[in-house]
Amino acid sequence: MLEGFDKAFENRVRLGMMSILMVNEWVEFIELKELLQVTDGNLASHITYLEKAEYIETRKSFIGKKPNTTFRASKTGKDAFKQHLKALEKLIKK
Repeated sequence: MLEGFDKAFENRVRLGMMSILMVNEWVEFIELKELLQVTDGNLASHITYLEKAEYIETRKSFIGKKPNTTFRASKTGKDAFKQHLKALEKLIKK
């Protein structure tokens, strides 16, 4: 019954992050933080989790002298998230 579910998306923050990243090309750290209403540390720990799973990609740059970090869903992450959503749909239809 739980076939296709991905443990990475059981947490509301990671589920929300992937939902945002699936429909946007690149999203800034501050924007993710505001949309998800989490602290810097909380978001950073979930980012680390998704990076280790290779579900997201990180791009660090500077705007003037200010650091800017943006994220996007990787191909692996997109595929995993789509599979997770299919499993949810299948569960709901039962």
